[in-house]
Amino acid sequence: MSELAHSIPPEAGNPPKAPKAPKVKQAVHQAVWRWHFYAGIIFAPFLIILAVSGAAYLFKPQIEGILYKDLLTVSLTGQQAMSPADIIAKTEKGYPGSTVNSLTLTNDPKAAYSMSVNYAGKATTMYADPYTGNINGSLDSNKTFSAVFKKLHSQLLIDGTWTNRLVELAACWGVILIATGLILWWPRSRSGIWGTILPRLSKPGSRMFWRDLHAVPAFWISIMLILLILTGLPWSGVLGPKISKLADNTNTNVPPYAYSFLPGPESVTVKSKDIADDLPWATQDLPVPLSSASGGYMTLSVNDVEAIVDKQNVLKPYTITLPSGEAGVFTVSTSHKKPDHDATLHIDQYSGAVLTDVRFADYGIAGKLISYGIALHEGRLFGLANQLLGLVAALGLVLISISSYFMWRKRKPDGLGAPSRTKNRKVSIAVLALMLVCGVLMPLVGVSLVVVLLLDWLVIRRIKPLKTWFAA
Repeated sequence: MSELAHSIPPEAGNPPKAPKAPKVKQAVHQAVWRWHFYAGIIFAPFLIILAVSGAAYLFKPQIEGILYKDLLTVSLTGQQAMSPADIIAKTEKGYPGSTVNSLTLTNDPKAAYSMSVNYAGKATTMYADPYTGNINGSLDSNKTFSAVFKKLHSQLLIDGTWTNRLVELAACWGVILIATGLILWWPRSRSGIWGTILPRLSKPGSRMFWRDLHAVPAFWISIMLILLILTGLPWSGVLGPKISKLADNTNTNVPPYAYSFLPGPESVTVKSKDIADDLPWATQDLPVPLSSASGGYMTLSVNDVEAIVDKQNVLKPYTITLPSGEAGVFTVSTSHKKPDHDATLHIDQYSGAVLTDVRFADYGIAGKLISYGIALHEGRLFGLANQLLGLVAALGLVLISISSYFMWRKRKPDGLGAPSRTKNRKVSIAVLALMLVCGVLMPLVGVSLVVVLLLDWLVIRRIKPLKTWFAA
């Protein structure tokens, strides 16, 4: 109650009236706003990094085509191409101490073959002219444009598991930011299109200007942002394996019968992603079979493997990863813009038997949906339009993150930072319960919620400046 109310004594015989509880809608708005503020002020910087790095990665084909044009293309065409085995042999002879681990074959007559090579103890990508076998040039595999921006997008350029988890945490809170933002955007009374689906920009610099520059674009790109976040989570470190395990347990990823017409793989300890790169998501966890004991057999050449793969109607480009050890297998994986032609094969290095052959048609519903989602996320599902749509979403995320700061500065009372806590205890508990449900669905969010609640209880409420700033 206000000081004025305290100065007026109640009438005789009438007990003082208790203050009215805030209206439910207003209380919900206040509680949601507070969580939205917390999520935004903590994770907006990380979301900006994800948006910028993701936008750059979307245009990887065009950018690398310019940066590495001399490496990726060849000028003399129309000649008879050298065999893959001869190119590998010439490379290892010309670069003493080098070992070729994989070779990517393409049906583009103007494209060089790329090889993953261990050279002087360093992971190196070499680009070979398919007609002469000469190396156009080489790059440190960890320092290419795509490698740098992929690492920025997934690990903030810092090695270690914790940075990957931080990125996943920011992405998960991004989902909550969008959901709570849509609740705050929803008109609380009947209104026109201005301030809801069209911004009011007549008063530049005003709070209304920054509010509309934050809320209206966020509404328009919210669906695309949700799709981008959700389609990125299958690659994440905590939720990713859970998603994969759920799909495997329900046979909606790659059903067991998809391995091949031959007996199932003997090895269950080594997964395909442990021995080969650039595999389709659905087949990364496929168990790797073992080649039969040599028994005097000669190892097949890469030329033989190419012939086997072509007979299996696998479309180029595809990558052949060479066997590692006497029991190793050749692994063939495709690299197509769309997942429809995905193929993952394991081939016995002695007999040439196809031990595993998994195609897109073999995927379950989860495997197919996630594969399409990843293609959408990387901007390759429907060409340039997909890239531009992702770019708009990324730039929009940067815009709404920056505008949120100015909107807050225009509204922030002196000495305060966070929106005040709602006085409706039931609403506060209900909103917290919903947040905890999100924490169950997204484990890292759950951990962060526990940390925030403990900080609020043990630190913020006990230190007066913090208690004032956080309106605790």
